Amino acid sequence: MGRILRRTRRRHHHPQGQLNRRWDTLSGATSEPQKQQVRRSRRDRLEAEKLSILTSVPGIDLDRLPTLRDHEDPKTQRKRTPLEFNQKTLERFRDFIDSSVLASPSRTAIGAFFLVIIFFTIMLSLPISSADGQRVALHHAVFTSTSAVTVTGLTTVSTADQWSTFGQAMILLACQVGGLGTLTITSLLALAIGRKMGLRTKLIAQEDLNISRLGEVGGIVKAVAYASFSIEAFIAMLLTPRFLALGEAPHEALWHGIFYSVSAFNNAGFTPHSDGIVPYGHDLFLLVPICIAVFLGSLGFPVFIAIQRNPFRPSHWQLTAKLTIVTTLFFFGFGAFFWGAFEWNNPATIGSYSPGDKILNAIFASVMMRSGGFNLVDMDAITPVSTLLTDTLMFIGGGSGSTAGGVKVTTIAVIALSILAEARGDQKVVAFNRTIPESSLRIAISVIVMGATVVAVGAASILIISGADLKEVIFEVISAFATCGLSNGLSASLPPAGVYVLSGLMLIGRVGTTTAATGLALRSRRRLYKFPEERPTIG
Repeated sequence: MGRILRRTRRRHHHPQGQLNRRWDTLSGATSEPQKQQVRRSRRDRLEAEKLSILTSVPGIDLDRLPTLRDHEDPKTQRKRTPLEFNQKTLERFRDFIDSSVLASPSRTAIGAFFLVIIFFTIMLSLPISSADGQRVALHHAVFTSTSAVTVTGLTTVSTADQWSTFGQAMILLACQVGGLGTLTITSLLALAIGRKMGLRTKLIAQEDLNISRLGEVGGIVKAVAYASFSIEAFIAMLLTPRFLALGEAPHEALWHGIFYSVSAFNNAGFTPHSDGIVPYGHDLFLLVPICIAVFLGSLGFPVFIAIQRNPFRPSHWQLTAKLTIVTTLFFFGFGAFFWGAFEWNNPATIGSYSPGDKILNAIFASVMMRSGGFNLVDMDAITPVSTLLTDTLMFIGGGSGSTAGGVKVTTIAVIALSILAEARGDQKVVAFNRTIPESSLRIAISVIVMGATVVAVGAASILIISGADLKEVIFEVISAFATCGLSNGLSASLPPAGVYVLSGLMLIGRVGTTTAATGLALRSRRRLYKFPEERPTIG
């Protein structure tokens, strides 16, 4: 019996000892004999380097002695090759990027946009970017670069007259990078060379595309690239033959087809023609593809993913996709009906058009007001009530995770559903048999309030700088913040200080609302205690 017990103990302790050794290996812990062996090897190395006198000094930790190699005699110190220096520098830079991304993905997204804007500012400042071969003023280069990267479309100079083909190509590239997302482009390059997306890459792509689940980042990035390039190629194939039929040279028709397809899908609003698309205001073969591209770009990539996964089963779509589609269709019909009604008899815009052309212009204006940026009429000639309608739709914007700006239609949907639930006396906010958490409502309210605050501060700054009319300032500021691109001509007449203010508004509008919502969601904390409730008087 004693032998059996002893064998049982040995069998019991043997796996445990292996487990402890394995745990020590995984956790980085070392046993005492291993530590003595490491110290002995370091002592031998010090004796070989004629520093054995240090081993007898009390209080010196041998673990820190290798750092003294940097203070050796330069004659005896081994010289490092340039490759070793470069590898060490790259490792330190990579560690810095890792710590920055893991600490604040939102800050990384903003920093990436800053770097891209600076790069394209430098490109547009080159003489080769200007049509006359002269350097453009710095504030024009900064504004155009910011407008392109944030896919806004506002301009202080004519895109067709000021910029050369190289400059227009830089603007188009900036629109593509800004539309897909600066960090999404980085993720695509990593996937293109066969690398897997690590945690750092997934975090920055999640921040850029506004994805809720980290595990979906890899597939969504691929789907985003496929959908974007496919839609842009399809629209370009529709537009190029039409430009050829209008008498343009083959290379010009191809360039204009590509330019308009990229600009439209990314909701940028840049045009390579001096008069924009106003001369084509009655051409269905141009307006319809541009409308389709802008509308698809404003839906957002989460909607594309939902449709791709369940194309014929809308009940299986995520709540974000359902809210985005329903709300977008509502505002599309709302804007087209009321803008057409308000401008139906306006001789300065569409009053003299046929009923068919009036309906076409109303549909086109409804799509463009929420972020497209293209216009067929003079925005300074529309009626005041149409201006108010345009301001409202620009502030609302498009879908979450899309190339559109604004506070997003899902934000408005959550607020509207909460108001409806409060009016009905419901305790919970429900949509499509799903309960919307209270945290989403708080984030939606915060995004709207912060957006309104940014618009108010920006409008006050422009009023002080330019002294322009309030209606013009509000229109231009909302267009900049919502990255819409519709303009009444104020941007081109502003002094450099006002141009920089609008540039800041465009950057805040492109990354601000999403970053603020994400930041608030990540800052959630749980208290271990609860204060007494007291209901204040509201209203």
